[in-house]
Amino acid sequence: MKATARAHGAITIVNAISIGKGVAMGIELYTEATVEIGGRSIDVVIKENPDEDTSLARVAVSKVLKLAGMDCGAYVEVNSNIPIARGLKSSSVAANAVVLATTRAANLSLSDVDALNVAVDAALEAGVTITGAYDDACASYYGGIVITNNLKRQLVKRVDAPDDLAVVILVPGWKSYTKFFDKDALKPIASFVEDAYRMSVDGEYWKALTLNGILHATALNLSAKKALDAIKAGALAAGLSGTGPAIAAVCKKDVVSEVVNALDEKGCELIITKPNNKKAYSWAGGSVAGLG
Repeated sequence: MKATARAHGAITIVNAISIGKGVAMGIELYTEATVEIGGRSIDVVIKENPDEDTSLARVAVSKVLKLAGMDCGAYVEVNSNIPIARGLKSSSVAANAVVLATTRAANLSLSDVDALNVAVDAALEAGVTITGAYDDACASYYGGIVITNNLKRQLVKRVDAPDDLAVVILVPGWKSYTKFFDKDALKPIASFVEDAYRMSVDGEYWKALTLNGILHATALNLSAKKALDAIKAGALAAGLSGTGPAIAAVCKKDVVSEVVNALDEKGCELIITKPNNKKAYSWAGGSVAGLG
């Protein structure tokens, strides 16, 4: 009755908010959720961020327990190295990890599509997403580069991301929560975002990422200078991830130090990671303290 699951983070290639279609790439940052079923209430501890809202995890657990026909609660512990509310898909990743862990703990069998749908439904019900973030959920769940139609919850295409790349991420200290985002701010750029989406369909992911980043930074009154500095330093692509404020740069491994130097900014964190092509997964057991 206890299980753990790991799902990985992602960065934006094309933001889905304005057009209902998106592209994202998995990265090796991750979230682990351990779920122990029992008791009457659903109690959640987010280890690295204890003051964050736990409604997403509680909704996700509740949905899985209902599917399993179990009238009980659970204790949930979430551990993550993904900065929250920076555009790195922390909500989609957490939803995937919690759903998979609860499914395993409840001895419930769900297909990949069904598990994803439960996670997206939980994110929508908890109010942490605008479109359901099906692109982010798929990139976290399946790994690799995914192209999706979020409105139809359709995975249009998935390919492995090149394994000879690094991803350098500039993480400002301030947060941007999607639930407070004004999506009307992106209406003027929608047709250009469609162009970026078509680039991705044609396999031009890095052009799409950079164009998308410039468009969204401009629409949101954020600076694109650091992304352009990263490109000058040798990055294949760089731009705002999600609605920010994080900036992600994709580069060959031999220019990582130059890209790091270009992105470095006082008061901000720099993360060096790489693409992830592995699926999210779960296993029995875990390390939570218990229900008490």
